[in-house]
Amino acid sequence: MARPYWKGYLKLSLVTCPVNMSPATSESEKVRFHTLNKETGNRVVSQYIDSVTGKPVKDGNEAKGYARGENDYVILTEDDLDAVALDTVKTIDIEKFAPAESIEWVYLEKPHYLMPDDAVGNEAFAVIRDAMEADKVVGISKLVVGRREKAVVLEPRDEGIVLWSLRFGDEVRPEEAYFEDIDDEADPDLVPLVQQLIKKKIKRWSPDMVSDPIQENLLKLIEEKKKALKPKKKTAKAKEAPASNVINIMDALRKSVADELKSRKAG
Repeated sequence: MARPYWKGYLKLSLVTCPVNMSPATSESEKVRFHTLNKETGNRVVSQYIDSVTGKPVKDGNEAKGYARGENDYVILTEDDLDAVALDTVKTIDIEKFAPAESIEWVYLEKPHYLMPDDAVGNEAFAVIRDAMEADKVVGISKLVVGRREKAVVLEPRDEGIVLWSLRFGDEVRPEEAYFEDIDDEADPDLVPLVQQLIKKKIKRWSPDMVSDPIQENLLKLIEEKKKALKPKKKTAKAKEAPASNVINIMDALRKSVADELKSRKAG
């Protein structure tokens, strides 16, 4: 199992548990190439060059810049960017829920696996997961990844939760603009014939249905060209100790419900 690339907390009112998240998909198996100097066989190294002096820029001198005019920038350092970090950098706070079937597929961007980060948080995680599953709802929240805040949806799945990053509304193009000129109905005499073809080709889904022949041909070509070299041994990395987060779930849930009722009466 791949190492998680994000760790933080899952929060619902007063119930909190440590969690970690890993991408549900991977492109690590794809063939990737390095750019080489064909004459020497050495790798080509890219670096930042000052556009005026033409000299390489040292790592410590690199900074983010926001253009306010031609050749005029507001410089932001790493400390500046860290200072404006949001709470969602380390916490997925579920504030809203929606019926699971109400979110259209086009808004779903990228799936991630969300799971408890230690044994102490298993119970709190399971309570949140099972409650969403029982009510057939998904949780709506926000999460900061790479200093960008993304809307996310949490979907209970088996023993875990699948977290989908969501596209924002202005990123989705309306389908009507593309489909409006297509005929509403097909020739009713032709539909049964196509249905017969479909029935003959129906098979249970398998990942083998979407193989990549170009990838396979590349691997064969590389295998023919590469020399017999022993792979380098990977050094084992020390595991990080999970953070302890002892909570009384029943007390937290009772207080959460009581606070919610009080706020509704006050409203």
